[in-house]
Amino acid sequence: MNTKRPACAAPALETPAPAASQTYSYSNLEDTKSTSTALAEEVALAIAYNGISQAVMLVTPTDLEDFIVGFSLGSGIIQDATDIYDLQLSGSGAAQYAQVTIANRAFWNLKQQRRQLAGTSGCGLCGVEAVEQALPDLQVLPGAPLPPVEWLDGLRERIGAFQPLGQHCGAVHAAVFMNDQGELLMGREDIGRHNALDKLIGGLVRQNIPTAGGLAIVTSRCSLELIQKVLRAGIQTLVSLSSPTGLAVQWARRHNLNLIHLPQKNAPRVYSPTLEKQA
Repeated sequence: MNTKRPACAAPALETPAPAASQTYSYSNLEDTKSTSTALAEEVALAIAYNGISQAVMLVTPTDLEDFIVGFSLGSGIIQDATDIYDLQLSGSGAAQYAQVTIANRAFWNLKQQRRQLAGTSGCGLCGVEAVEQALPDLQVLPGAPLPPVEWLDGLRERIGAFQPLGQHCGAVHAAVFMNDQGELLMGREDIGRHNALDKLIGGLVRQNIPTAGGLAIVTSRCSLELIQKVLRAGIQTLVSLSSPTGLAVQWARRHNLNLIHLPQKNAPRVYSPTLEKQA
């Protein structure tokens, strides 16, 4: 994937989106005394490409430009970040809008897909009309060495610095990038696990951060759509803090993606490549 920053104009926010968290009052069931706590916010983000509505996603209102770039790449709407010519954000409160101008070739491919996504915080494939769209043909990665085990030592604690919202109010997932030196460089958070990964991929692209030799880390369960997103981004190693699904493992093995589960108390588990391929 070309990591050149897309030629996006500075977004014009008519009305800023809500803060990522707000304070709400509550009372205990057995005590009428009122207290308060911070809760994560979410907004409905409607995305249109070349004037045609494509998706409505429920997202945490942070790093929306990164999300749109990453969503466009991870969903296969564009093949390269340079296919985005312009990106404009607008909206009021919980209703946010993104107008994205993309290259004619990308727009033609989008129209051929004939799908209307309806995104939620729980499912990354809502609205897909055909099995072929859920299980697309994706390029097999060339394969890369597994990361040294030392890179994963204390990882759960170290990524806390990239989860400010999660530590403040909870209810969000995180995706973090580690470079080819084992250094944590970037993290993104969202109520949707696939949204967090989209934001991370978009952030890497927009900041021209090379992904070769690095790895993505997700705090959520690892299911098929996360595998597809890192494959499209060309990231060759994915570490999940929660167990992968069987289909995710099958796709990782089929596409030469390193897939590692980092349990809370046990040693890292390498699901892909298999022992035969490592030998």
